[in-house]
Amino acid sequence: MKWYSNENTQGKVDYSTSDAMVNLCKSKGVSIRGQNVLWDDQKFQPNWVPALSPQQLSVAAGKRVASVVRKYKGQLLHWDVMNENLHFKFFESKLGPSASATFYRLASQFDNKTPLFLNDYNTIEVPSDGQSSPANYLSMIKQVRTGGYAGPLGIGLEGHFGAPSIPYIRAGLDTLASAKLLMWITELDVRPEQNQAQVLDQVIKEIVGHPAVQGLIIWSAWKPNGCFRMCLTDNNFKNLPTGDVVDKVRTSLSHEGLIGTTNAEGYFETSLFHGDYKAIVTHPSITDSSFDHNLTVTPMAESDEKLSLSYKFTAA
Repeated sequence: MKWYSNENTQGKVDYSTSDAMVNLCKSKGVSIRGQNVLWDDQKFQPNWVPALSPQQLSVAAGKRVASVVRKYKGQLLHWDVMNENLHFKFFESKLGPSASATFYRLASQFDNKTPLFLNDYNTIEVPSDGQSSPANYLSMIKQVRTGGYAGPLGIGLEGHFGAPSIPYIRAGLDTLASAKLLMWITELDVRPEQNQAQVLDQVIKEIVGHPAVQGLIIWSAWKPNGCFRMCLTDNNFKNLPTGDVVDKVRTSLSHEGLIGTTNAEGYFETSLFHGDYKAIVTHPSITDSSFDHNLTVTPMAESDEKLSLSYKFTAA
């Protein structure tokens, strides 16, 4: 859904590739993030864009926002509206410091239901990149708000890790959680080093254990001649150690197969990650039936969440 893919030649908008990808995902029940509406890095513009005057750029970018957001309205989890605007300032250099806020406002006019995200790298990966530090990320959120965008806003953290500092990840997430916004890890991978799977396991467990993180996407681009940075399977689609890590985490997150029996007072207790669950309740006196309950566990600031399911069974 990137601009250079959809409008490689000015005025010739082509969504055939992104439409095919969206249709494939829908057919498999896969949710989709819109990545991205605009990108603040000059080298990732359509090749005709950098030569535009500021006025021409404003018009072209406005048409781009209207086109792609209308096209996929209501079909996506999120929109990354201005990608990597902590590290890069192409639109700000041409249109002024409020450029990002302007395009967030514009996108919300065409789709006011889908959360609009910021998205950048190195915020939790490395302490040395001051451009995208947690403090600067919060400043960018304030800048977008000050610029006039007051709608749904999300924090996107790419998560391209080398040798991570687990305490720094935790501190960064804690700092960003103060904004009380949606927070997703959007492009998680680990450099292909000897302990890649071990590092991936550590990072994922730290991230999914944080109550402010509401989603995680693995960046595992595969092609027949090799991976971009991290694959989950080999070329025969057999799990690599990294794939085993992801499968184990998915199982632990879902608590699939968790079975428990109540005590003499009728209570059963367990710990769950926040998320959506289905509990199936059975009783020895009922051999041909069970009771299903859908429940949601949400992060609680100060106390554990208790769920009580009450039944009264009587002999026939």
